[in-house]
Amino acid sequence: MKSKIALKVSTLARNLCFSPRALALAAALAAVVVVAPASVYAQTKIGFVSTERILRDSKPAKAAQAKIESEFKRRDDELQRLANNLRTQAQKLDKDAPVLSESERVKRQRQLADLDSDLQRKRREFQEDFNRRRNEEFSSIIEKADAAIKKIAEQQNYDLIIQDAVTVSPRVDITDQVMKSLGG
Repeated sequence: MKSKIALKVSTLARNLCFSPRALALAAALAAVVVVAPASVYAQTKIGFVSTERILRDSKPAKAAQAKIESEFKRRDDELQRLANNLRTQAQKLDKDAPVLSESERVKRQRQLADLDSDLQRKRREFQEDFNRRRNEEFSSIIEKADAAIKKIAEQQNYDLIIQDAVTVSPRVDITDQVMKSLGG
């Protein structure tokens, strides 16, 4: 006796068309459904881990974020100072523009453009260095999380652990276990 799914697949194949490709696909699907009993699906143990949550909420991630921010605080403050200086000089030029000679106005506009270019370059460098450093710190956290996931999978007999799915049932989410094994 055919299962309900196999019957639906064969009906679908008949209704679609009788092309060899459609019939072969229907036959393959029917074979998988018939050969793999429902008990196999029921015994598969699946878990889910949110990498994003680990990198945001775990103690090692918070510590790494604080460490990186403290490393880059001085440079960030310097960028803020440069941006404020540029803004102040631009406002001063706007205010003084009506009384400046053409050559003085052009000279100050060039200075502002140079300051702006310098600020943009420094911001780019800052962002690249910050991202590089963040990736270094977080890659070690990911490695530790992967090791923790493998250990949990072995200890609790998981067949499959998925990371970063679109939708997940809370009953298969083991992110808290992984974060606990990472220290919080």
